[in-house]
Amino acid sequence: MEKEHKYYRPLPDGLTIKHSEIEGLGLFATKQFPIGTRFGISHIKNDFFPDGYIRTPLGGFYNNSENPNCESVEEGEYKYLVSLKEINEGDELTSTYRLYNPND
Repeated sequence: MEKEHKYYRPLPDGLTIKHSEIEGLGLFATKQFPIGTRFGISHIKNDFFPDGYIRTPLGGFYNNSENPNCESVEEGEYKYLVSLKEINEGDELTSTYRLYNPND
C-alpha cells in the first residue's frame, strides 16, 4: 500500500486565483459549492500587523462586493470565509469589507 502524503495547499480544492473584473486578481470557483460552504481560514489575529490580522492566501484574494456571495465569520482568533449563496463553477468569490474605517 502506498503511503499517503499530506501537502500544504494554499487554497482549498475547487478554488483558483485569476484575473478579476472587480480588481486585479480574484478568487474563483472551479466547481460548484452549496450555500454554507466553509472554505477555510482567511485571517488569523495578530496584533503586530496594522489591521490586527495576517491574511492567508484565501483571505488575500477575495474581492469586495456590495452584493457578496460570501461572508467573513469570526471565531476566536480566526476569520473563516463562508458562502452566503450557491457558488457555481467560474463564479468569483466576494465579500463586503472595508480597508478603512469610514468614521475616521
